[in-house]
Amino acid sequence: MHRKLKSALATLAVLLAGPVSAEVTFYEHSNFEGRAFTTPNRVDDFRRFGFNDRVSSVVVTHQPWEVCEHVEFGGQCVVLRPGRYRSLGEMRMNDRLSSARPARHAGHHGHDHGNPRPVQGQIAFFEHGGFHGRAFQASGEVGSFQPFGFNDRASSVIVLGERWEACEHAGFQGRCVILRPGRYPSLGAMGLNDTLSSVRPVPPTAWFDEVRYAPIPEPVYDWRRRPQERFYEAQVTSAQAVFAGPQQQRCWIERDRVTVEHRNQPNVGGAVVGGILGGILGHQIGAGSGRDLATAGGAVIGAVVGANVGRETVVSRPTQRCAAVPPQGRPDYWDVSYQFRGVEHRVQTTFPPGPTLTVNDEGEPRI
Repeated sequence: MHRKLKSALATLAVLLAGPVSAEVTFYEHSNFEGRAFTTPNRVDDFRRFGFNDRVSSVVVTHQPWEVCEHVEFGGQCVVLRPGRYRSLGEMRMNDRLSSARPARHAGHHGHDHGNPRPVQGQIAFFEHGGFHGRAFQASGEVGSFQPFGFNDRASSVIVLGERWEACEHAGFQGRCVILRPGRYPSLGAMGLNDTLSSVRPVPPTAWFDEVRYAPIPEPVYDWRRRPQERFYEAQVTSAQAVFAGPQQQRCWIERDRVTVEHRNQPNVGGAVVGGILGGILGHQIGAGSGRDLATAGGAVIGAVVGANVGRETVVSRPTQRCAAVPPQGRPDYWDVSYQFRGVEHRVQTTFPPGPTLTVNDEGEPRI
């Protein structure tokens, strides 16, 4: 009897412990960011927590939960199995939740959402700062960059999805930093330029002291497709290739003919030649004593003409001319405009777009 009592008490303890172990955490923004509240118990009205129509991501532990768009479990409801739901927009429930309860007490008729397929984390290393040069991309653990020809070569990084641990030596040795999702245009800012040799994804539940983290990165938009999303084709209206580097020019030398006038500077050489020619001319047309006079007069006139002719000179001068050279190689990005449901959107892509772009229900690009 005593043994049966102990067994019954143990069973009761397990049953009572069940509701306590099942918890759900609601976050104000996607990717588990912003304000949050956690509860092990049903919540009939999110207004008590200041969270009505404000939830964008959820973490469910141990047991399924039913979440509904109206207070007192009215409106559309869905059941969330244990897992991490980084965006309720995937199930069209973003900023719409008003009540929640453990699913085993619900007697619900809502749609059952399984543990979502996680968006795989990715990381891309670039040979130069500002995401230029050769690139090396990984979606799983890399114990050594050596086989990929990228050992001690990374200068900038883009992280998508989850956090990553990057280390300066192979086998995750030496100094390591935790990289949050985002854009790191310069690893030199954290003293790791051209020093990284290994990298691995960080488990979602892992906790690190803040000193282990790299500086806050620039935001990055993750265009990868999410589960449960519907996709549409948006019409591209314009696409312009952009080269971020300095404008290139081609220059050359041309020789221009220029007339130069010498003011108030008689040409002595021209006057002598002109005087000789004028004297010969006067000697030919004169006769007797008149010939000598004509010769003298011709010499004077010729000297005046020769002096003046030499005061204007045509010379050749070198002149530099330049013209813009059409950019060579691959553009840094394309500036793209597209129309979706009567609204114009603009986005920058690293690839030349086709006549359409794939977008989700909100007009966000997806690849």
